[in-house]
Amino acid sequence: MTAQNKVELLAPAGNLEKMKIALNYGADAVYGGTSTFSLRIRSGKEFDMESYAQGIAYAHARGKKVYSTVNSFPFNSQMKLYENHIAKIAELKPDALIVSSPGVVKIAHRIAPDIPIHLSTQANVMNAMDAEVYYDLGVKRIIVAREISLKDCEAIKTHLPDLELEIFVHGSMCFAYSGRCLISSLQTGRVPNRGSCANDCRFPYEVYAHNPESGTTFRLDEEEGIGTYIMNAKDMNMASHVDEILASGVVDSLKIEGRTKSPYYAGVVTKAYRHAIDDFYANDFDERRYQKELGTTQNRGFTDAYLLSRPFDRNDTESNDFSIQYGTHQVAGLVGEDGLTWKCKDKTCIGDSVEIVLPVDATVELIDNDIGTIAKIDGSYFITFKKLTTKEGKALECVHSGNVNEILLPAMLPGYTILRREIAEALEKKGLAEASTPMKQENKTTMKEMK
Repeated sequence: MTAQNKVELLAPAGNLEKMKIALNYGADAVYGGTSTFSLRIRSGKEFDMESYAQGIAYAHARGKKVYSTVNSFPFNSQMKLYENHIAKIAELKPDALIVSSPGVVKIAHRIAPDIPIHLSTQANVMNAMDAEVYYDLGVKRIIVAREISLKDCEAIKTHLPDLELEIFVHGSMCFAYSGRCLISSLQTGRVPNRGSCANDCRFPYEVYAHNPESGTTFRLDEEEGIGTYIMNAKDMNMASHVDEILASGVVDSLKIEGRTKSPYYAGVVTKAYRHAIDDFYANDFDERRYQKELGTTQNRGFTDAYLLSRPFDRNDTESNDFSIQYGTHQVAGLVGEDGLTWKCKDKTCIGDSVEIVLPVDATVELIDNDIGTIAKIDGSYFITFKKLTTKEGKALECVHSGNVNEILLPAMLPGYTILRREIAEALEKKGLAEASTPMKQENKTTMKEMK
């Protein structure tokens, strides 16, 4: 199979930095939008029209694509605003518009007839009949419901061979049917289908039972003060099944969820799936390589969800004991776009060594100078810092998380190179005892960041 016929790898772009990271770490295309009418408005706020235009230009200059999310469900009072927004986005010439409803499909075709329409997973397409309705409306690609099976994808493709199919392969799963959730609206007033979900399914709940005969209510047996994450789904992880998916020949794009997640997630997860795809076509597929890297990220436990087997056949889709667990590694720093400096994400001191995670196809020079050394150990690259000097020449003993100074590197590295260390070392530097994984208690800061 030629490179032109390879399945597309589609990564999340929550802001300009994460967009650039995803593209540099192997994405063929990215998806994201501004805060208006996108289902990730907290992420979208980090994109204004100017930075979004910059991102589209950055991608196109590298032969990559940008799909613009305009996938919320508008009220009648918002229709004019919706039309105006689509017109503004169309001026930036994204490679597709992602929308959720038949009405918006018609609006998009009228306002931007030259831009392909992709149907959001929010439309819940799971069969050939529904797919045909949207295909007849002019939809070029359907992002199928997360609940679909690969066999159902095959049936849709057989019925509509010219219709592109996109599936999720990694990231957060929703408690409700393909994201159509109302719990957040009820409890917090934040409307999921307009992009402001509070992730109520990730909250710890205390469960009580009521006896109508006696009128008594009692709490079910749980660990005191913790609650139970009774609605918390594990994260989808289909890396071990990329070979089966690609071998089917019916999927056109593999999609990674996570516009609100960290730059580290955007880079590492994209790179892992990039290697999985490329290795399949090179007849060198080995799931252990990809799972090792995916395991370095924070997650809620992993599941292969619905694509290959139905949920009633399984018992691994729910994570009741924890909301989130540590991965194996903690980000220590992120190299700037120019490759000359880095910014601290975790306390780093003179004498510390951190692992180098490179963008796809990037190389690094081994070096030993007065600032530090770059060495290769067991197939991985590491920096050991002899000095910590800011771009302005100020010498530091340690750099702490949140320090905005740009710190000099011992040698130029590829832009957006990630520096990381094992989580046990990171916790030790913070003076914390070894954390449990999965963790049953996390601080509010971590929860806020994950949301």
